[in-house]
Amino acid sequence: MTPVAAELQLLGLSGLFVVAQITLVSQLSNRQYGLRWAASPRDETMPEPGVLLARARRALANFLETYPVFVAAVLAVAVAGRLNALSLIGAHLYLWSRVAYLALYLTGVPLVRSLAWNMALVGILMMLWRLL
Repeated sequence: MTPVAAELQLLGLSGLFVVAQITLVSQLSNRQYGLRWAASPRDETMPEPGVLLARARRALANFLETYPVFVAAVLAVAVAGRLNALSLIGAHLYLWSRVAYLALYLTGVPLVRSLAWNMALVGILMMLWRLL
């Protein structure tokens, strides 16, 4: 069996992270609104989400803004045969900064959360640099 490049493994882990974030939002929604709501067509107006659910939703939306660029960068670098230490560090930086971002957002930590977001962006830029 051919070994998978570490960047592609991190891409796979990031896919699991997407599923984990979606599941988190879903479970927090179920906890707040109940299973009857989850099984309904959700036509009625819902009350405002609680703080934790609102944060989880915003964190997921924020993640989904950058995730397509990360996926494209990893795949482009792999297809172009430009994988190296810089792309590997960039992929690690993106994924683990996004994990930290979620934890910081859920716990309400400002400023450091923004640093985590910026570090994830640096990770993407490191991978895109490999395409120049």
